[in-house]
Amino acid sequence: MRTPLIAGNWKMHKTIAQSERFISGLLPLLYAADGVEVGICVPYTDLQAMVDSTRGSRVEVYAQNMHEAPEGAYTGEISASMLNEIDVHGVVLGHSERREYFNETDAVLAEKLLAARKAGLAAILCVGETEQQRADEQTEAVLTHQLDRGLALIDAEALAALVIAYEPIWAIGTGAVATAEQAQDACAFIRSRVAAIDAAASESVRILYGGSVKADNATELLALPDVDGALVGGASLEPESFAAIVGAVAT
Repeated sequence: MRTPLIAGNWKMHKTIAQSERFISGLLPLLYAADGVEVGICVPYTDLQAMVDSTRGSRVEVYAQNMHEAPEGAYTGEISASMLNEIDVHGVVLGHSERREYFNETDAVLAEKLLAARKAGLAAILCVGETEQQRADEQTEAVLTHQLDRGLALIDAEALAALVIAYEPIWAIGTGAVATAEQAQDACAFIRSRVAAIDAAASESVRILYGGSVKADNATELLALPDVDGALVGGASLEPESFAAIVGAVAT
């Protein structure tokens, strides 16, 4: 059984004071949410505060990015060991906004995944196609390219522990949502690509859907056989809406 994961990606939102108000509102709403893991992916400035405020709770704290090098002349960057030092649980890698605006490549992401693995950090690797790529029937080719190159440096054990988030770029922040059939087909294809690398790992790897996930569509999406949770954007910024999504899969 793969334990569902609901992870909220705050992107560039919330000061420390705002994050503290958020978490004080969220934790009571998750008290009875069993059978699900919950993560919040927060800006660098919020990391320490959220790690401290979630200790002993079911909420795990993820960074939104990190550099692949252990240290060096990389102004403005953060290493895996720096995240480890403050007890961050994991890191999101390869979000489409990082790929598009900051030119992150699959080769770089492979290095980042390896660095996260060596540091003992959980990793969520994001993959997905643009609207034009889907219109051109290139979804599977794009996913194959991203996965084959992005997963090239990790071993089967690390692969089995990985979380992969399928985020159709055309559905991120647009209000558009992949149909249940589109989401299932893409996530099943991702699992098949993992199986081509290691069959056992494909049964353990968790695949999330991301792209305008909200409380009113979460139940249908999270019931799909190859969807093991959600990477939530805008709906993760308010405790009530985020908790409702968690509740859609909790036991």
